[in-house]
Amino acid sequence: MILLMHILIALSSIVASGVAALAPTRIKLSLTYGLIGATLASGTYLVVSHPVHLTRTCLTGLVYLGVVMVGTLAAERSLARQAARANRPNV
Repeated sequence: MILLMHILIALSSIVASGVAALAPTRIKLSLTYGLIGATLASGTYLVVSHPVHLTRTCLTGLVYLGVVMVGTLAAERSLARQAARANRPNV
């Protein structure tokens, strides 16, 4: 059951990261960070409770983190650009 929940949370965080990258808001970024944390927590629980194929698990986790962080960083940069444009005085 925890494995299914872990997979659903991970897939949700990938989707949330993509949505946040396309249309960033602080709420979407907070949701993405929460889902990343939940994925890491459930993954850590799975590794501790069932320490099998640790190398493959860690590599999969690193690929997941790479994908999600690319989307999250793109959203952060886009949101920062929007904030900078909003604070720019009219010349």
